[in-house]
Amino acid sequence: MSSHSSRSMRGDSVNKNRRNIRFIVISGVISALYIVLTLPMAQLAFGPIQLRLAEVLTVLPAFGTVGIPGVTIGCFLSNLLNPGALGPIDILGGTCATLISALLSRFLGKYNKYLGVVPPIVINGIIVGGYLPFIIYEAGTKVTPVAVLISMLSVAASEAVILIILGIPLIAVINRNRKLNEKLKDF
Repeated sequence: MSSHSSRSMRGDSVNKNRRNIRFIVISGVISALYIVLTLPMAQLAFGPIQLRLAEVLTVLPAFGTVGIPGVTIGCFLSNLLNPGALGPIDILGGTCATLISALLSRFLGKYNKYLGVVPPIVINGIIVGGYLPFIIYEAGTKVTPVAVLISMLSVAASEAVILIILGIPLIAVINRNRKLNEKLKDF
């Protein structure tokens, strides 16, 4: 093996390590932002009406895979640290809903970034809205199909408000900002 070939292989390894570190750092920043945007307004972020400002970050997977672990870990930690402690169903259920939404947003974002707002609205409405009545209603209260449907619609509507008012403009800003777009792109 020539020394040139050996240097080239080391250079590829260094570049790969840099990309991995960059991916981890950007994902960590997204996770931290998610937590910071959720916990201070916990009264509005958890419950049947979930005006969770951090959900604006769910548009990021439409731009690149770095957003997927960022929003998923951020959601997991926010639900884990929730002062209202909705428990393991919310911690796992909300995290799974976010992961599914992020994966679908990434897929749709390859075709049109603006379609990335749809999965968080639909998936969170169905999954989170579907289990919330069972964990927030008083013990002994009967959860009816109508209550579940209202919960699903409420969570979806809350999500839609955040993503329409803040998410769509964020997509436009990222689309116009070449540097930011590059940071979020797959690498």
